Order: sequence, then C-alpha cells, then structure tokens
Amino acid sequence: MKEYTKNQFHRLRIALFINSDKRNKYIIKHNIFKSVGENFFFQPRFIPSDPKLIKFHNNDIVTSNVTFVNHDIFNQGLSKLGQGDFCYHTGCIEIMDNVFIGCNSTILGNVRIGPNAIIAAGSVVTKDVPPNSIVAGVPAKVIGDFDSYVEKRKIDNHMYSEDELWEKFDQEKKNNEN
Repeated sequence: MKEYTKNQFHRLRIALFINSDKRNKYIIKHNIFKSVGENFFFQPRFIPSDPKLIKFHNNDIVTSNVTFVNHDIFNQGLSKLGQGDFCYHTGCIEIMDNVFIGCNSTILGNVRIGPNAIIAAGSVVTKDVPPNSIVAGVPAKVIGDFDSYVEKRKIDNHMYSEDELWEKFDQEKKNNEN
C-alpha cells in the first residue's frame, strides 16, 4: 500500500473508533506518531496530516478536539505572487513527560511542551512551553506552575456525588453574590 494511501486509511480508521482505549491501542500498534511513551492517552478522533513529525513522551494526555498543525500550505499562495516558487513549510512537535493538553487547543509546529506542563482548554500554543508551567490563551502564555496545581488538587481530592456537586456549585455562586 502506498504511504499516502496507508496514512489515509489509518486516519479514517482512527476517526471511526468511538472508544478512546481502542483508538490508543491502534495508534500504538500501528506506530502512527514518530514515537509514543508509556501511559499515553489520545482522545481526538482525528490524526494530524503529518503524524510522523510529532513525538509524545510518557504520561501524556491529549483531550478531545486538540489540533496539531505542523505544516502550512501558504506556499501555494506565495508561489502565485510571481516572486518564485515557495516550498511547503513544516515543523516538528514534541510533547515531553507528564503533559496535559486541554480540549480544543491548537499546537503549532516547531514547539516543545513540558515536561510537567498543562495546556488550558482552547489555548493556541505558538512557542515552546517551559517545564513545570500552566499556559492558557491565544497565544498561550504562562499563567501558573504545575507543582502548585498538583498541591491544590491534593487538597480537594474528593469524588463528589451529583447532589454534592450541585450543593457545592450553589454555595460558591451564593458566596460570589455577597
């Protein structure tokens, strides 16, 4: 099978998996990315067009609708300016150990994230993310540190029932009104 056809087949197959555990097993078994470490979790149903330019290390979590953009096609527009032929521009993406990427985030090419980093939901990562940091925004900027977040989560490490969650929610809203 030609490489392009094989990649298209893998992309379609992964998109059809409803169960993320099956999707993860398929990604690992078929070496979809350049590399994948231990405890890898990939929830998006769509694989980037250049997955071999993406490395994941250990304990990485990629949540739903995260987009990896390690190329552009603006060369087509630039080449039509009559100033010469411009080539396809690509870049690698590396996700170090213990990284969480929140839903609807976009990671651009030539970026290294982590280790011990959190990418907040909806962020656009345009440059390297320092170790032990939390980034958010468009473009993503450092808003906190990983260790402080872990300590905060240790304090509120309780599984709440639905009723308890609504009680907590109502109480927080009431406190904010005062």
